[in-house]
Amino acid sequence: MRRFARVALLCLGCGVCSLLYGFSQLALSLEQEPGGGRERQARDPAAPGARRQAGGGRAAAGSAGRGEAEAGRCKNVSVSFWNSYWMLPSDVCGKNCFWEAAFRYNYMKTHPSEKMHLAVVACGERLEETVTMLRSAIIFSIKPLQFHIFAEDQLHESFKNILDGFISEENVNYTLYPITFPTESAAEWKKLFKPCASQRLFLPLILKNVDSLLYVDTDVLFLRPVDDIWSFLGKFNSTQIAAMAPEHEEPRIGWYNRFARHPYYGVTGINSGVMLMNMTRIRRKYFKNDMTPVRLQWGEILMPLLKKYKLNITWGDQDLLNIMFFHNPESLYVFPCQWNYRPDHCIYGSNCKEAEEEGIFILHGNRGVYHDDKQPTFRAVYEAIKNYSFGDDLVHSLLQPLELELRKTAHTYCGRVYEVFVKQLTKSIRDLYARRSKG
Repeated sequence: MRRFARVALLCLGCGVCSLLYGFSQLALSLEQEPGGGRERQARDPAAPGARRQAGGGRAAAGSAGRGEAEAGRCKNVSVSFWNSYWMLPSDVCGKNCFWEAAFRYNYMKTHPSEKMHLAVVACGERLEETVTMLRSAIIFSIKPLQFHIFAEDQLHESFKNILDGFISEENVNYTLYPITFPTESAAEWKKLFKPCASQRLFLPLILKNVDSLLYVDTDVLFLRPVDDIWSFLGKFNSTQIAAMAPEHEEPRIGWYNRFARHPYYGVTGINSGVMLMNMTRIRRKYFKNDMTPVRLQWGEILMPLLKKYKLNITWGDQDLLNIMFFHNPESLYVFPCQWNYRPDHCIYGSNCKEAEEEGIFILHGNRGVYHDDKQPTFRAVYEAIKNYSFGDDLVHSLLQPLELELRKTAHTYCGRVYEVFVKQLTKSIRDLYARRSKG
């Protein structure tokens, strides 16, 4: 009997050792597997090591700043809560980290990623407009911001000189990138719609180490913290990979439902000028399509879509996104119009009810309305933010002068509802000063 007990104890010990060895090998394989999970932000080209794109030891465009990839790897537990908790990041070592995996899901629900990534594509005469957009993002945002600026080569030096002149806060960084498209089809992509506009389609493939990203057009202005739209990432369900607003609220004036010659999302289509993306999910997803019964990944589907629909699309890359989400509607989170408020929401009468109730959160001055006299209400907001100097009193230097200018636009359709242009802005300024008073 005693011999039997010894044999059983020995077998049990061997079983435990085998189990521990299996766990360690699994953890090691997860560590070495490429793209096995979210990449640590310290290895991101936009990490603090890549702070700004000027001389004196600052990183070079695009490939700059890997950060210290090896530092504190097992201490980092920044796994996005939408990733399965057993899928460790590929650059996190297996030692100890594997045993922490079961706790990471709840950890990330209460400790979300601290850095917000914002991307913009600037070509031609868009330098001033882009800088004004970046200023608006900096004014109210709470968490650290990382800007990814894709621009033509001749604009890089101007961006460096301007941004280094007013970005002095440690929680704001930027990285400049060249405009790049797949070599075999670069010319075709660049001439699609406006120059460089389709660059946004390739962001998940270029920024491979960025987990989530907010893309905005150059003509966007933030009237509340970027943190608030960033928080929509936490509202995605298990199938959603991106968030956008409808193209129109009123079908009677909608473009897609009246003129489109291709599939589009929902009743009136979607507008891609403000696009929040979980890029880890985008890179992993296989998309349904009308070209083949086989589902295709993001990098595989773009060119076939362009070849099939290039004679039928009017708005370029936005049309391609509409086609993709028409076939994969479960993958899109739709946020209200006040997060992407455009002239169409007021020039034919006010038709964004959320903005009427709470104000405009993100202003999108498409069709060049910041630079002509067709929509003076939009231009007044743009000029106010462009002329604001960091450190000045926001009430006296921004809000009050803006209100005076907006009252002068009451003869226009958008000017009749000018209160919606300052309602949220007033609250954002009040909240900012309240945060400062609390230290």
